[in-house]
Amino acid sequence: MVGEPLCNSWITVESGRIKAIGKSNDYLHSGIDLGSVAVIPGLVNAHTHLELSHLRGRVPRAKHFIEWVRSLILNRNKFHDQNNLNIEQAVIKGIKEAKASGTALVGDISNTLLTVKLMHEASLGGVVFHELLGFDTTEVKPFIREAREKIDALPVFSNIRVSLAPHAPYSVSPEMFREIRRDLDAHPDVVTSVHLGESAEELELVAFGTGAWRKELEILGVWTDSWKAVGETPVEYLVNLGFLDQQVLVVHGVHFREFDLSQLAHLGVSVVTCPRSNKYVGAGSPPLENFYKAGLNVAIGTDSLASASDLNIFSELFEARQIAPSVSARELLQSATVNGARALGFGKDYGSIEPGKRASLITVDIPANEQDVEEHLLSGIQPSDVNWIEKKI
Repeated sequence: MVGEPLCNSWITVESGRIKAIGKSNDYLHSGIDLGSVAVIPGLVNAHTHLELSHLRGRVPRAKHFIEWVRSLILNRNKFHDQNNLNIEQAVIKGIKEAKASGTALVGDISNTLLTVKLMHEASLGGVVFHELLGFDTTEVKPFIREAREKIDALPVFSNIRVSLAPHAPYSVSPEMFREIRRDLDAHPDVVTSVHLGESAEELELVAFGTGAWRKELEILGVWTDSWKAVGETPVEYLVNLGFLDQQVLVVHGVHFREFDLSQLAHLGVSVVTCPRSNKYVGAGSPPLENFYKAGLNVAIGTDSLASASDLNIFSELFEARQIAPSVSARELLQSATVNGARALGFGKDYGSIEPGKRASLITVDIPANEQDVEEHLLSGIQPSDVNWIEKKI
């Protein structure tokens, strides 16, 4: 992922780390022949909601984003599990599914922090974003302090980091954004995440204070007249709040404009795209080609099983290829590996095949006569074609 593909080559692994790589004719010792496969870094699902795995197949496709949100809330309440037993079992199943399709790292959105322990037990690394909502919250500082105390009370795992994360501009007050930013500044070793530019309704609310989201907030009883429209895009809104920088992942960006993209690139913000989910929830398709043209660090996520049929990043890559034909296969593959690892703050250990990095590597079966291996990896690879090298050595 950091250079040209190496054909007929070898990799040596020692104590779980990549020791060396090279051409086959340089290798003098016996080893394991992996056959006709592509060896690639474990994939990075930079945005998912494992806690929503129990809603698989229960939230129907929608023509408009607000319709899908209403259905999500309805079904989340309907299938609420007071003891979290069904939710926990669904999370465990979702993690197994993600790993079976080659995922090594995730950026997981969590409201309960349930997934921290489950990810660790399954040896799935990544960042758990403790997502906060509060459009009309008045006592912001105590609210943030309590959330931080929950994180600090968790066991420390070397493969998992936990941070506070605001949900979106239509669900989080300006002061809460500022307080989460203060917490982030106090913890420079982690990153955060925010849903941004996902729907046209979000743009209308932020710019004018009107539209479907305004009505929905009123119906939910959380609208407050203290919130004022800013006449800006959601990106400009968060820039002016001082929230955005290289510690932030903005997710979706379906309705980002050219100026938004240039601002994000200037600030070093990573963008996580989830094209299958965007289509399913009625938000539209992201301007993927423009993301790459702007020079952004583009990562890829599946979103949740409430809006995607599986947690297979290869399926997401297939969708991305359809809507971004001008983007090279290598750039898309980098988004699913090295870019995602960099976005989550794990770039030193994951995302590419280089000496010193973790040997978190997968193989993908390749047809004998395949001429373009990189393009083949975007063709909709299934879990049956994927294996973890650690199981072979």
